[in-house]
Amino acid sequence: MQKLTEALAAKFASPTRSTRLTVVVGRWLGVSFTVCFLTGLLSHGLQEPPGWMFFPTRPVWIYQFTQGLHVTAGIASIPLLMAKLWSVYPELLKWPPVRSVAHGLERASIALFIASSLLELTTGLINTYKWYPWPFPFRQTHYWLAWVIWGSLLLHVALKLPSIMAHWRGRAIENPATASVTGAAGTGATAPGRWSRRAFLTGLGVSTGVLVLTTAGQSFSWLGRLNLFAPRVMDTGPQSVPVNRTADDAKVAGLARAGDWSLTVTHHRASRTFSLAELHALPQFSQELPIACVEGWSQMAQWRGVRMRDLLHSVGASPDSALRVTSLEPEGAYRLMSMPAEYARDERTLVALELNGSVLDLDHGYPARIIAPGRPGVLQTKWLQSVEIL
Repeated sequence: MQKLTEALAAKFASPTRSTRLTVVVGRWLGVSFTVCFLTGLLSHGLQEPPGWMFFPTRPVWIYQFTQGLHVTAGIASIPLLMAKLWSVYPELLKWPPVRSVAHGLERASIALFIASSLLELTTGLINTYKWYPWPFPFRQTHYWLAWVIWGSLLLHVALKLPSIMAHWRGRAIENPATASVTGAAGTGATAPGRWSRRAFLTGLGVSTGVLVLTTAGQSFSWLGRLNLFAPRVMDTGPQSVPVNRTADDAKVAGLARAGDWSLTVTHHRASRTFSLAELHALPQFSQELPIACVEGWSQMAQWRGVRMRDLLHSVGASPDSALRVTSLEPEGAYRLMSMPAEYARDERTLVALELNGSVLDLDHGYPARIIAPGRPGVLQTKWLQSVEIL
């Protein structure tokens, strides 16, 4: 068995499989996963807020930025993870598979990290295309997998810390089994037909950069012209703004076009009902705010409508009130939306009636929708039915 292990080591020996290269790629992957983890926590917290949650409304593009960064870093993590697996997978073939308790923990942390990372990145990428071929709820699964990844990554780093520190800077002496390929330690010699470490890392950096540049344009306007592969393109769709969920998807077309549509605002025993004409008769305000979706795409747009805090005032409610907003949608996870007081009192939060200078398109929430700074698009409720002050 020892001879088999040595034969495998010689067979897979390559400058692109070394502890030093693995550490370098691991640093890059660690940064991208950390960015994904932190920005994902913010997005999840905005949708399912814990009691201590702080809701930032400035700058107005904060969620546009953080969620764009989340998806972009997730896409960048795909080639980085593949490169890291390439550099270490021969180690998984060594025998015996478990040599000690510490080695068993290391193997378990690696297996958990790899499995959860592959599932997280694959389902996350598919989610950007609004395709859900699995039976489990995506958002909750995505959230808990992130914790599994983070925990297994910390365990793995703790177990491999001596080796990581030894190879953090410069070149360390590699395993003698790879000497025929890598050359003498420090010489950088490379066998004919083999990639050097530098070439491998350069290729990885270039390919990751190209992937980011050709997809991040769905999130960041200054990269919009390079957006070749992302599922959403800025300045497209009704009124030059993309749409995720149409009125037909939500089954609200008939209700939204009804001539007797009205918006009901209630506060304890006080209640007012506003027809569309009455809403248009109230003071109108314009705000430039982004619509930013969890799938990573976003679009800045000009919205016009009634300030939410003015509607609260109309029923004698404090502007520092939390709200429950109901859509005309007959069903769905976002038919009911809770709005914390930070948004309700913000002067930029509107019951929007117009988009980019014209009446809301049906697919953008006609006759009225919510638009507020710093919120995920799924919480910018369309096709309003009622607003309840809590």
